[in-house]
Amino acid sequence: MPNPASSPASKASRYVRRLLELLEAGAPAEEISAVVTEARAAELPADELAEVDRAAGTALRVHTTLEQRRRRERELSALFDTAGDLAASADLDSVLQAIVRRARRLLGTDTAYLTLPDEQAGDTYMRVTDGSFSPLFQHLRLGLGEGLGGLVAKSATPYASPDYRTDARFRHTRPIDAGVLDEGLVAILGVPLLLGSRTARAGTVVGVLFAADRSPRAFGQDEIALLCSLAAHAAVAIDNARTVTDMRRAMAELEEANDTVRRQTAALQRAEEAHDRLTDLVLRGGDLPEVAAAVAGLLGAPLTLHDIEGALLTGADADGTAHSPEIYAPDVLVRTARQSRLAARAVHKDGLWACAVLAGPELLAVLVLHDDRGLEDADRRLFERSAVVTGLLLLMRRTAAETESRLRGNLVVDLLESRGEDESSLLGRGRRLGIDLSHPHLLFTAQTTPHARDRLSTAGLPHLAAWHPGCTGAEHHGALVLLWPHQDAPPTRDDSPGALAQLLAERLGALVAAPVTVAAAGPARGAPQLLAAHDEARRTLHAMAALGRTGEGASSAELGFLGMVLGEERDAGTFVHATLGPLLEYDAQRGTDLVRTLRAYFAAGGVLTRTKDALHIHVNTVVQRLDRIESLLGPGWNDPENALELHLALRLDALTRTDRPTPKTAPPARTDRLPRTDLSSPSDSAPRSRG
Repeated sequence: MPNPASSPASKASRYVRRLLELLEAGAPAEEISAVVTEARAAELPADELAEVDRAAGTALRVHTTLEQRRRRERELSALFDTAGDLAASADLDSVLQAIVRRARRLLGTDTAYLTLPDEQAGDTYMRVTDGSFSPLFQHLRLGLGEGLGGLVAKSATPYASPDYRTDARFRHTRPIDAGVLDEGLVAILGVPLLLGSRTARAGTVVGVLFAADRSPRAFGQDEIALLCSLAAHAAVAIDNARTVTDMRRAMAELEEANDTVRRQTAALQRAEEAHDRLTDLVLRGGDLPEVAAAVAGLLGAPLTLHDIEGALLTGADADGTAHSPEIYAPDVLVRTARQSRLAARAVHKDGLWACAVLAGPELLAVLVLHDDRGLEDADRRLFERSAVVTGLLLLMRRTAAETESRLRGNLVVDLLESRGEDESSLLGRGRRLGIDLSHPHLLFTAQTTPHARDRLSTAGLPHLAAWHPGCTGAEHHGALVLLWPHQDAPPTRDDSPGALAQLLAERLGALVAAPVTVAAAGPARGAPQLLAAHDEARRTLHAMAALGRTGEGASSAELGFLGMVLGEERDAGTFVHATLGPLLEYDAQRGTDLVRTLRAYFAAGGVLTRTKDALHIHVNTVVQRLDRIESLLGPGWNDPENALELHLALRLDALTRTDRPTPKTAPPARTDRLPRTDLSSPSDSAPRSRG
């Protein structure tokens, strides 16, 4: 059996092992190449020699990769050292000098230098140099876009030139060329100093880092990348220096702020004493005008107090006299009060200071200081404390009002429960509480959703009593029953009970953040009439719920024929006038026949051709009259619900107005059902009403 050691394959493997040993020992490339020469001298077979050649090529590539990694390790070590300099030194000059020195050593150039911009002069100047001997070069200044460095600063892009003096890519100037020539530089590499994204000045060029040789040289991509890394550290050093400067400036401003705080300590003490004075004023039984006068005097400006709707409650000038401010839009005051409530402090807007007066989360009022100057913190705190004191006073007043309201509410409940018995006793109790039941009163019944019922009963009446002291009431069987002196009712659009009911529905709905339905009745006087008014209001309330008018306010007179049925008086004439009034007045003033036309139109089942035959007029005349009816009654007059009321009103009008006989040509109305109001008919192609 042959010996493996003497085979050709074993000879080639010896050379391969030799190559691996050289790689392990870190031998230079020349020794690796010498192994191939030795193999050729041994006259190995061609295939064996080819195997050694391939192994040697692989070994040389591995050797090159290892050399690149060692060089990269040296570069990273230099970058880590630079990072350590940044962490250990706060001196910008020493850090920049170390960066330039390392750039020169790592790239093996004759010199390295760094330029920074001069924002006032609008150019760049030489900040740090290493390896330079020319004073002219060391004091060189470059304009934006001039020379290689100016182009790097302008474009934020690295540039390299193997021979700057003959490179036509750059804008040569006499001062720059003279400085480069005096230094003897030929090959130049420049990279920008860019601030990182962690700063507010991200992406801006704050300088240029250079490496240069005094002989021609082509800079490789690895060298450009290395110089860019050093430039990034230089940018961090510059940014850190700016940060230190900003911190020192901030420290100076903080010291100034501390001085301001010390100066305001006395003012704060004055504010506390003023707070004690206001509290003592309240405890001694002071009223809102006294508090307003005291605060206005302390702050030296007129002050007013408004309710949550913006209405004026009281006011005082700086000298303590009564104050009547300029008229501010209530919605502006309300919005400003809400802003103050959300901010939990006084706010300044439109030339006035406003502070919400709160009781927990509830907005009670808004305190307004009529002063367009800026308040110092101490005065602002005094203003805010006065709002707290005002809230305390309002709560005390509310407690007293709630006690009186409870007594008044008991009277209302007893009135409704007694069903008129012992009327003289009820009248006497009412007079002692300031309620004269013998005078006319409007009666309202308010109802809301189950989840808001408690809120309506606890907050609704105090809210209305604060808005209008004449109002009194109580909860009765899940509804809020209110009595309102007729002569003291707040003004509305038409001074009718229904209009006031609508106003109450809006205010109470906003208060409880839920729909509140309010029914009105009256005016009525004495126990029997008030009980009848309460029954009518309850029926109206049920009718409004059935009609889907939840969240509205109305009286029986505003519910059409249902109101006539539900109402106590059942006045047919009022219903006819409310329904047909515009047509009746138009006919009376112009001598037209709109009411007669409408009656004929309904009797004809809404068919235009039958209507014109009944009236003996042209169909176009019928259309014109129906258009006039629509303009007077409004769109939707012939909708089923509206048509039903018009039918009933026409019937009642025919019964109560003998001077308007029913046309003989009109077919007799059926009594078993209402006439058909559908206007569609296959045989009717003429234009119809647009209603």
